[in-house]
Amino acid sequence: MVTLVGKDTVGIIAKVCTFFAENGMNILDISQTTMRDVISMTMIVDSGGMTAEHAREGIAKLASDVRCIIHLQEDSALRDLAGGI
Repeated sequence: MVTLVGKDTVGIIAKVCTFFAENGMNILDISQTTMRDVISMTMIVDSGGMTAEHAREGIAKLASDVRCIIHLQEDSALRDLAGGI
């Protein structure tokens, strides 16, 4: 799961989607809301075999580029939070 929050500017969604596509990652589901000038996106992403460490490095650079907070949460951690679901 990838979450993004920040000031909405032209090209954020395109840059995020381009990053995923260039790295063989597939967006399985996406929810995006913009309130005033703040964008919030939550994406379920298939890593396409990319390691979490490599994804985090790329996402850190992407976050700096789009000036947003972007967080990657691995599936196993989400299952642990949900009590093993």
